[in-house]
Amino acid sequence: MFDSLLKLFGGKSESSSEKAHKRLKFVLIHDRANVSPEVMEHIKNDIIKVISNYMEIDQQAMEISLENDADAVALVANIPVSRMRPVPGRKH
Repeated sequence: MFDSLLKLFGGKSESSSEKAHKRLKFVLIHDRANVSPEVMEHIKNDIIKVISNYMEIDQQAMEISLENDADAVALVANIPVSRMRPVPGRKH
């Protein structure tokens, strides 16, 4: 999907070696943070539950990953929002 957006806006798509490098980096970060794929799936499901109380999201397009941020590991989430939900008890 990201490659399609890059092409649409005139950006450069990644080569297969760049994609492989990113996948390897992703695996190494997960190993360093000691987070299994099962735990990442639980985190994603918990985030979906909480955020869905406040907004409609596209769960299929949602991406959650761990990335190196200097000397720490950061949880990065890309969550497409369709619309906000009304908050119960709040007057508009």
